[in-house]
Amino acid sequence: MAGNQQLAIGSRWSATRNHRRPLIVCKKMNVFKTKTINNKNMMSEEAAHLLVVYDDPSDQRSLSFDDTSSTEESPDETRLSLETANDMVPYIGQRFATHDLAYEFYSEYAKRCGFSIRRHRTEGKDGVGKGLTRRYFVCHRAGNTPVKPTNENKPQRNRKSSRCGCQAFVRITKSTELGVSEWRVTGFANHHNHELLEPNQVRFLPAYRTISDSDKSRILMFAKTGISVQQMMRLMELEKGVEPGYLPFTEKDVRNLLQSFRKLDSEDESVDLLRMCKAIKERDPNFKFEYTLDVNNRLENVAWSYASSVQSYEIFGDAVVFDTTHRLSAFDMPLGVWVGMNNYGMPCFFGCMLLREENSRSLSWALKVFMSFMNGKPPQTILTDQNSCLKEAIAMEMPTTKHALCIWMIVSKFPSWFNAVLGERYNEWKLEFYRLYNLESTDDFEMGWRDMVNSFGLHTNRHIANMFALRSLWALPYLRSHFFAGMTTGHSKSINAFIQRFLSAQTRLSHFVEQVAVAIDFKDQAAEQQTMQQNLQNICLKTGAPMESHAASILTPYAFSKLQDQLVFAAHYASFQLEDGCFLVRHHTKIEGGRKIYWVPSQGIITCSCHHFEFSGILCRHALRVLSTENCFEIPERYLPVRWRRISSLSMKAVTNSPNDHAEKVKLLQSMVSCLVTESAKSTERLDIATEQVSVLLARVREQPVLLSSQVIRDFSSLHKDL
Repeated sequence: MAGNQQLAIGSRWSATRNHRRPLIVCKKMNVFKTKTINNKNMMSEEAAHLLVVYDDPSDQRSLSFDDTSSTEESPDETRLSLETANDMVPYIGQRFATHDLAYEFYSEYAKRCGFSIRRHRTEGKDGVGKGLTRRYFVCHRAGNTPVKPTNENKPQRNRKSSRCGCQAFVRITKSTELGVSEWRVTGFANHHNHELLEPNQVRFLPAYRTISDSDKSRILMFAKTGISVQQMMRLMELEKGVEPGYLPFTEKDVRNLLQSFRKLDSEDESVDLLRMCKAIKERDPNFKFEYTLDVNNRLENVAWSYASSVQSYEIFGDAVVFDTTHRLSAFDMPLGVWVGMNNYGMPCFFGCMLLREENSRSLSWALKVFMSFMNGKPPQTILTDQNSCLKEAIAMEMPTTKHALCIWMIVSKFPSWFNAVLGERYNEWKLEFYRLYNLESTDDFEMGWRDMVNSFGLHTNRHIANMFALRSLWALPYLRSHFFAGMTTGHSKSINAFIQRFLSAQTRLSHFVEQVAVAIDFKDQAAEQQTMQQNLQNICLKTGAPMESHAASILTPYAFSKLQDQLVFAAHYASFQLEDGCFLVRHHTKIEGGRKIYWVPSQGIITCSCHHFEFSGILCRHALRVLSTENCFEIPERYLPVRWRRISSLSMKAVTNSPNDHAEKVKLLQSMVSCLVTESAKSTERLDIATEQVSVLLARVREQPVLLSSQVIRDFSSLHKDL
């Protein structure tokens, strides 16, 4: 071109859905304009392949970003104009105060076009690394994947690479004018040998997926609460007001962030965990924890329990679930959780443990420590998953405890065991299984099991054979004479939900103890709310029998509803006296069979061959029918177990703590009196009963001798002042 009018030709591709056409970027004098070339013949073959032409002919040494020349264009030959100040396309001669600003500019341009960039290479004026004077920014698909040397002893990760040798790049060179340094674009190629992404796809490239510091803080805070990553994402979408899936990061990025937060030295984690337990112990002396160290003085096992858990165990520790099916995946440690059921039918937490390995030795240690937490009191029954090591440990450490398998843990495996084997008959088989499971006679169960195996052709199925071999540990006909508080069937969801609340916590190991405490506090508060709601609800009597109203005044609404169902069914049964104290009870539509009942009125003892009371702590319909026939208007005291009665947390503390300090006893009495007044004021009947009983109690108290001491006088003065 004539005169000082020089043409700088670049090539870029316009990312459109249906076609991509080359654009030519022209610079005439110092003014840049963009012209669309619709006719390919207008561009010569030489111009079509020309990627970069510099203003300074001496700098036209190479068209590749592999050029290592340090030649720079003259600062006088290229100046910014007002027309190009807002241009969003890189161009030769464009200036930036720092190389970071140049990188940000090119990155924004790349995002609009459908690719991302990375820093490729730096050069010094006198060679590589000697005074940074030149930088290259390239397409994220530039270069080729290097071939790693194979090592037979070390497995190689088969990572897929997106690099395809793309030649798009920007080169910037450092220059100084009047003592002021700046960076100038001296090379720009926008030719890609791959498809560019659409705007709704480019945001998924790693370069554009970033988590800000404020978002990191919120994610870590969410992780401490135990919510899932999906819930975290949805919360942040709502907070930021963006559509689902349009956050500047993905679920995988959040999981990687949490994983990096947990990637700390395991020994440091163990030290922090023990330090956390000791700190809780200082705040709460009733907090209990034990741990073991291996030969290298590293943490091996740790177990802990809270004061409220020990108190709950005193009353509700007759039947427990020891769930060892979960692992802390972040730390690859087996987790064991001790759970029971309170008098309102809600799960209650007893203890927790973390083991390095799930073997007989570590499980025996866990059982010993748990009983030491609970003052040496073993449970009557314990439910676990099928685990040979755990079975041996229980037989050794808890010989008087009845061990059984959780039926819901077995049933959860049925789809993987039998779905493919049985096909369309799978649902039919499940119905037959549940029928056999609920039978009362062991003979009927074994006969029905053989018929089921023959009917469905399961003679060679190893799971069927294994289940039958362990039938005495899970089938109800073999377990009805043992107490399980109803946890064998209907409470698996509530127990699993309780465990999952703190199991899903995504933070460090040292915080896990506190997260368990938070989950317990949350559950306790929810239980208190449900307890209050149950107590405030008016109980509807269905039979009008005196036994029903008597039970309603003593049992919790949960337990009473179970007993009330049996009372309603009792009206459908007939009672026949066989001999003195022995009765036969059967449904009025049956002419044979039935249950045998033994009733000893003088001792208030009644038993039934169905063992419903022994299994659940609730009298069965057969026994209630006999009591009604024998004109019994109240249920005998022993058949209203303490664990199903209305017992407040205050009463539990009185039973379990039994404080020796006189001042503590005075405070406890004061609280009990306050609670008595509150409960009595809810109805006239309650108020009359309370007044009558307190009068009798007060008369008995006044009969006791008075031993005045300075401490007693101070406590009395304090109590009088508070009242």
